[in-house]
Amino acid sequence: MGLVSYAAVLALLHLLQLPVISAVSWEEWWTYDGISGPAFWGLINPEWSLCNKGRRQSPVNLEPQRLLFDPNLRTLHIDKHRISGSIANTGHSVIFTVNNETAPSSGILQVPVNLTGGPLSYRYRFHEIHVHYGLHDQFGSEHSVEGYTFPAEIQIFGYNSQLYANFSDAVFRAQGIVGVAILVQLGDLSNPELRMLTDQLERIRFGGATAPVRRLSVRDLLPDTEHYMTYEGSTTAPACHETVTWIVMNKPIYITKQQLHGFRRLMQGGSDHPKAPLGNNFRPPQPLLHRPVRTNIDFRNKQEKGGKICPTMYKDVHYKANSWKHN
Repeated sequence: MGLVSYAAVLALLHLLQLPVISAVSWEEWWTYDGISGPAFWGLINPEWSLCNKGRRQSPVNLEPQRLLFDPNLRTLHIDKHRISGSIANTGHSVIFTVNNETAPSSGILQVPVNLTGGPLSYRYRFHEIHVHYGLHDQFGSEHSVEGYTFPAEIQIFGYNSQLYANFSDAVFRAQGIVGVAILVQLGDLSNPELRMLTDQLERIRFGGATAPVRRLSVRDLLPDTEHYMTYEGSTTAPACHETVTWIVMNKPIYITKQQLHGFRRLMQGGSDHPKAPLGNNFRPPQPLLHRPVRTNIDFRNKQEKGGKICPTMYKDVHYKANSWKHN
């Protein structure tokens, strides 16, 4: 049954107030375009209603003039030690998942990578990395800056290990998840850790394929800056749970044209039925509504030590603080 006809059946069942068969695998029924795309996620499955009705949805467009400097924000800390895991083509995205079990090579249990500091009140344990990218250079990132989108975005996810047992539990709970967004720009030299992931792309060309990745440093994926923006939001795929503290780094990392080409060769389906290319797997920006976006960039200090200008996402953006009227 095609997507259009299945959606029509769902609509008919809704009109007739008949129960929907619960045996369906909902994971197969959402995409990034057409009648099963982002605008319809909240209609396809009642449990995904937040995707359409939520008030704290992600991603968002970051507007420099609306940023609020918060002097209490600390430096984000991610453990530097290397970990092993696997990279997968899920048919929706490219995801690196940490191997939390005993590492086969050594027989030793991996030490978890923790995320602390920044806007976080708890310790979060690294869980997985998602890669979003476009089939053209003009778009691909989920978050944008003043309407400017990047060719790709890497999202590092962790769960609150002080309150919850695992990621699957935490994603439903308050303060459950942290998402660190790293915007990715085209350049001549790639981030070395990103290269460790892209070196495996040929092995995961089709949906469902996985490949091992050994000794990856999550910390070294981050750009060379301590500056970031943060807001309360949601996961950017169904069921759009509003349990994510987002941290968007204020500098991009770089990817080469060859690496982007490797991503764009990936297909959604298996080798026998490849379907469409995997790219353009990004959700459009969602309304910010009344949420504050805080930053640790001190607008009053135009220059850092040594006279360097504060780094920005791209050349023509100059951050400035909101003006406050005194009564």
